[in-house]
Amino acid sequence: MVERTPTLLGGKWISEGPGLERVGPFVRTVVSSARVAEPGDARAAAEYAKAGSRTVARLAPATRAAVLDRASVLAIERRAAIARLLALELGKPLRDGLGELDRVADTFAVCAAAARDIGGDVLPVAGWARGAGNTAMTYRAPAGVALAITPFNAPANLLAHKLGASFAAGNSTIVKAPPQAPAASAAVVSLLLDAGAPVEAVQLLHGGGEVGAELCAAPEVAVISFTGSAETGAAVARAAGAKRLVLELGGNAATIVCDDADLVRAAKVCARTGYSNSGQSCISVQRIYVARAQKDRFVQRLAGEVAKLQVGDPLDPSTDVGSMVDEAAAERVQGWATKSGGKIALGGNRDGATLSPTVVVDPREDAEVVVKEVFGALVVVLPFDDFDAVLQTCNRSSFGLQAGLFTNDAGRIFTAWRELEVGGLIVNGSSNYRLDHVPFGGVKDSGFGREDPRHMVEDYTVVKTLILRGLSIWGEN
Repeated sequence: MVERTPTLLGGKWISEGPGLERVGPFVRTVVSSARVAEPGDARAAAEYAKAGSRTVARLAPATRAAVLDRASVLAIERRAAIARLLALELGKPLRDGLGELDRVADTFAVCAAAARDIGGDVLPVAGWARGAGNTAMTYRAPAGVALAITPFNAPANLLAHKLGASFAAGNSTIVKAPPQAPAASAAVVSLLLDAGAPVEAVQLLHGGGEVGAELCAAPEVAVISFTGSAETGAAVARAAGAKRLVLELGGNAATIVCDDADLVRAAKVCARTGYSNSGQSCISVQRIYVARAQKDRFVQRLAGEVAKLQVGDPLDPSTDVGSMVDEAAAERVQGWATKSGGKIALGGNRDGATLSPTVVVDPREDAEVVVKEVFGALVVVLPFDDFDAVLQTCNRSSFGLQAGLFTNDAGRIFTAWRELEVGGLIVNGSSNYRLDHVPFGGVKDSGFGREDPRHMVEDYTVVKTLILRGLSIWGEN
């Protein structure tokens, strides 16, 4: 029998109550069971978080930083166990899960550094006549209660970003875990508590959208960080009302391969980053635009590289591509490929939740694989003739998270950086690359706010101003 993953509510782990089983998409058997939130749990969590927020806020930044540093060490010590949970609950290959835990360790360490950097300013008020004779200072105070709603595709590292930055800022955090990864989410929460965070620092609830909506609407919650689809992000905003929001939403990432690009490198990078985590990433390579004269050669090289990827058991260390999150997701992507009007140059086959890595060439411009977020093991290749025109083609998407560009032409690089409507541009790499200590986020339907510890600490704190009258070396006018 699978051990039930408890709720962490009011400082106590609670296993008794209604449960929800998670069937692993590759093994097709129950791999975890979560105690889901009961009516009243969201209200109780919000009240406890508000009451406990002062305990967290009173911890010195050095104390919070030390806890986060210890959590970083624990993440490495427990990486194999948590990576195995990711493989079972999500079908994520073990090597990807181990890599995600390495990033969890880095993220907690960067959050520790961010905690040490929290400060304020002495403002130059005496430069204006009404400010003469005054001294003004600011400092960043904890917002109070933060709500972290995390997705299934990278539940460990994205939770580390939200929880780590919130704790660094001095907040009490409520975590609403994805139903697909309850055990992995609980394991990450335990890293912080076992590292010495007070019980008031975090609570963990399992459940669906109704639990998230109730938490979003709670008046005790001051700031919400959500990662997920654009549709759900809009629902979060409606439920939240006048609260501070950080929304990291969907993508439809484009990568441009110019005529001066190294096709061998571009094909290898796009193959590796187009199908990692079965393409279930908001910045996963989806649309590849290739200079027309190079397109056929690129497709041949890309298909060759993709064919080398090993598809299979996510617990096998040699597996490159495991399963998607569930059979319905894999069936959807397979159907989009079939209806795209393009040539399926490779893949297109499905076994349950496992979709073989698929390459679609020359789909219709209005096909779902071009205009929507695929979020699956599928990449499309299209030709372009004019660089300025392909930038505009990329911008027609309602999403704007990240883009990739293969070229050595400095003019093209800076033009793309200026003109592409995205939050980040990766040069001589695909869209699917992220450094956890560097600003990350999008524009348009891809959301707003930046998810790196420094900027998240800013979102999780409020600026408080102090004005001292008559305590200046300059007298009043």
